[in-house]
Amino acid sequence: MLTLYHAPTSVCSQKVRIGFALMDLSYESRMLNLQAGDQFDPDYLKLNPDAVVPTLVDDGLVVVESSLILAYLDRQHFGGRLMPSEAGARVRAEHWLLRCLPIHAAINTLSFSTAMRGKILAEKTSAEIDALAARFPDPMMGKKRKDLILNGLASPYVAQALIYLRRLFTDLQNELEEGPFLNGASPDISDVALSAYVDRLDRLGFSGLWEDTFPRVGAWLEAWKAVPAYAQGITDHLPPGSAEAMKAGGSAHWPELALRWRELADGTH
Repeated sequence: MLTLYHAPTSVCSQKVRIGFALMDLSYESRMLNLQAGDQFDPDYLKLNPDAVVPTLVDDGLVVVESSLILAYLDRQHFGGRLMPSEAGARVRAEHWLLRCLPIHAAINTLSFSTAMRGKILAEKTSAEIDALAARFPDPMMGKKRKDLILNGLASPYVAQALIYLRRLFTDLQNELEEGPFLNGASPDISDVALSAYVDRLDRLGFSGLWEDTFPRVGAWLEAWKAVPAYAQGITDHLPPGSAEAMKAGGSAHWPELALRWRELADGTH
């Protein structure tokens, strides 16, 4: 029995759900409310001491980290069909899986310094924000979250995020020369691992990050939207009204973010 602990709008949960759908695997769903703090429940912390989602449990075996979950599911339950068999392509795919850690950190940064920041500031007192930061098992992650909430796009974490994202789009642009997906005509494990991260930026209203300079990224995302697993992993789980709220909350910050992005491209940051 596969059991998945996940959250509706968590990008890492979304990419694992896309993988489940693409592999046509069923699972028992355990949905967590991250805003209510379900990830800090003592029973959940026994499964995932980092207090993040998703977490997979397969007949008692606990697997954490979304890219590792994808690789595990592919290897153990899908015959390794999502992982390229050719040596060079396999190395590139495994490298993309490793790179998901800083890419996720960048997406987290832009999410909480823009759309999510406004909601938190409107709903929480200064003391409550301090308490939220203090709950993170990793104190540096708590410090980062607090800094993003208080300083928004002025946070130093934003500059780091934009550097990671520019490299991401540069490499995607170069590697998407041969087809709509990274390894050809159909998505492989690399595409699955990256899909929700680029989707989040699009949902924040930040597609201008790639539209002019990295057009293949936009075409790749559009190709994904035609794959049923995309909706099954992302769209079908979005709470009513959340997509509109995210787009409005993010788009309000786009002019400032676009300026930062141009400065990075020009080498003036």
